[in-house]
Amino acid sequence: MAVAADNEYPKASNATLIGASVTYIAGLFLLFSFAGPYWIESYPEMFTSFKRMGLWEYCFDHFRFPAYQFDKLFHGCHYIFSREFYVIREWLLPGWLMAVQSFVTLALILSLIAQILLACVIVRYPLRTVLRYEWIFVSFAFFMVAVSSVCLFLAVAIFGGNCYRRDWLLYPSFNVLSWSYAFSVIASILFGIAALLLYLEAAKLYELRAEAKNLVAQMQHSQPEHALNQLRDQLHQQRYGWNT
Repeated sequence: MAVAADNEYPKASNATLIGASVTYIAGLFLLFSFAGPYWIESYPEMFTSFKRMGLWEYCFDHFRFPAYQFDKLFHGCHYIFSREFYVIREWLLPGWLMAVQSFVTLALILSLIAQILLACVIVRYPLRTVLRYEWIFVSFAFFMVAVSSVCLFLAVAIFGGNCYRRDWLLYPSFNVLSWSYAFSVIASILFGIAALLLYLEAAKLYELRAEAKNLVAQMQHSQPEHALNQLRDQLHQQRYGWNT
């Protein structure tokens, strides 16, 4: 009996569950894109000294930078801020690439916060806070997911428009966009879909909250039993009607 009584609170709606699921899937794509060293790579049959790069790593095969006055070969995969790339970091990290890094990092942070908020809504923890401010939780999650989608769109647009510049990687025609870049594109689309679902759900929750306030106000001016029955029917509709 105690277990049944504890489970009588309204559960998260299907729209919230679907929106959260899409957000989590998009977050995985974003995480793999953020960490993956395959935003752009060279065609294997070209045998160029540049092999591949990600947001935080470059891979070379005995690469000689023409503008460097000493005869130094850059070889292997290294972190972009490592000592190995110190002398050519300004060339490896132009301003537009730093903007891409910033947008992707911001999208990752905001999406993680949104996932935490949505997890709280789904598991109903803390229970009192979530039931009272659920529309605020979902609204904040919507905002963060929407901003993540926009940031990723800007990141892939900037990178796609500048990755074939001749003042960046040598022989750009020998390179091709790879799966880490594609994952960012997919994540941007999925975040946009999730943001739409969460926006619709936040609007429904806000309307329900306004209706509940109106019913409480009616209790002060009408028969208490009639108002209580209306409030009970409203909660019943939220609990069973929205989750069908």
